[in-house]
Amino acid sequence: MPRKAREKSSQKTYHVMLRGINRQKIFYEEEDFKHFEAVIRRYKIKLGFEVLAYCIMGNHVHLLIREGDEPIGTIFRHVGSSFVYWYNLKYQRIGHLFQDRFRSEPVNDEAYLITVFRYILNNPVKAGLCTRAEDYIHSSAREYLLGIEGITDKELICSVFKDKKMKEYICGENSDKCLDVDEEVKAKCTDEVANRLILREFGNDMPVIGKTTNHTVLDMSIRKLSAAGVSIRQLNRLTGLSRKMIRNALEQIG
Repeated sequence: MPRKAREKSSQKTYHVMLRGINRQKIFYEEEDFKHFEAVIRRYKIKLGFEVLAYCIMGNHVHLLIREGDEPIGTIFRHVGSSFVYWYNLKYQRIGHLFQDRFRSEPVNDEAYLITVFRYILNNPVKAGLCTRAEDYIHSSAREYLLGIEGITDKELICSVFKDKKMKEYICGENSDKCLDVDEEVKAKCTDEVANRLILREFGNDMPVIGKTTNHTVLDMSIRKLSAAGVSIRQLNRLTGLSRKMIRNALEQIG
């Protein structure tokens, strides 16, 4: 079946997401985050695109970019192949790292531009990794809110806000819905099936919460059950694990 053609932006601006294959964790060490940023910095100079905002999470990356002369397909072929080559050498692995091709959505107007901007910067807050966007060091938030220099091209976003208060906008209550890591519909399972899968994974040692557990093994079990179609709500209700703990395992943030 042929792939659906990628929707083009009239403003050459896109919200792009890269996700680890099988939702696996990609960024384990500070060096991994820094190298990905270095790859972006190198190719934005070489290919002439702008990074308006970004956020690197444990198993996925969000970017708000504006094309230059090269289309986003060319940009992310270079970015992906360069990072994966380095990564596979470092971790002595072979094969794909990112799931399928990158996903993208066009950003065609100013209102959606700043919505995506806020959504990307708030990813770590919504994941429970920090209480303020600027506390997360692997995103554009510190560049915009604290004046720290990095890889972000801030001119366009700053010109949109002008006299508006950027921090209040970023921190304000919102229900932003943008391209998301969990958008793909997974096969759901009934409570009966979910309970059978959970018992097979953990045995009769219920509830799981409060037990002496290797957290690395626990996270792997949570991801395995999620991939099998067990929802966060079911995992919370049937195992006693908190939703935050489950989400953190699925995010796999280092």
